[in-house]
Amino acid sequence: MATTGSGAEGGHGALMDNVYKGQRHIYDLTRKYYLFGRDTLIDGLNAGPGMRVLEVACGTGRNLAKVGKAWPGVRLYGLDISAEMLKNARKALGADAQLGEGDACAFDPDTVFGEDALSDAGFDRIVLSYSLSMIPDWEGALAHAASQLAPGGELHIVDFGDLTGMPGPLQRMLHHWLAKFHVQTRSALPEVAARIAEGKGKILTSQRGKLGYFQLHVLKAPQQPA
Repeated sequence: MATTGSGAEGGHGALMDNVYKGQRHIYDLTRKYYLFGRDTLIDGLNAGPGMRVLEVACGTGRNLAKVGKAWPGVRLYGLDISAEMLKNARKALGADAQLGEGDACAFDPDTVFGEDALSDAGFDRIVLSYSLSMIPDWEGALAHAASQLAPGGELHIVDFGDLTGMPGPLQRMLHHWLAKFHVQTRSALPEVAARIAEGKGKILTSQRGKLGYFQLHVLKAPQQPA
């Protein structure tokens, strides 16, 4: 879940390294208790063999490992701003994925992964899992990810929701706790996703989790014209 934002990559990357240098060792164990909806996203990828699947802000590689098991034969790619988190991802994934360090708001696939013409081909599936809530320029990151889709590709997003179904005191407590990890819920995400989908000619479908705890969105690119 480590990410970047607008501005200097090194500044936010250093912040994320500082946050996760120690936490990366217990990250997956602790996050499973409150990062809900991730497996629902993975189950809905419908990714076939040979498809290119990119996770932006891949963190420890937990999601990519599960994607590889759920959808055998896919080609896995992971991007993160935190060198510390990528240490875990490389241990977890080994040669099963191509991993690189980069800015979620402005990464170039050819530069990060070293594959000629990959940026022209695009990705068949892109995942943003509990990452937009940590990116200052989260709208820019969302728009940039959408621009990296191949024809017929899909951008799958899961993140904290508006929490409006929860009692007020519990909402405030959760917001306060998340802020300690530089996390801010994005209540405007449905509207922003709709605007980006319309502007880029993509189809948006959305799902709201129980009590508004999480939200799921899928932006689908049109197929290449015949």
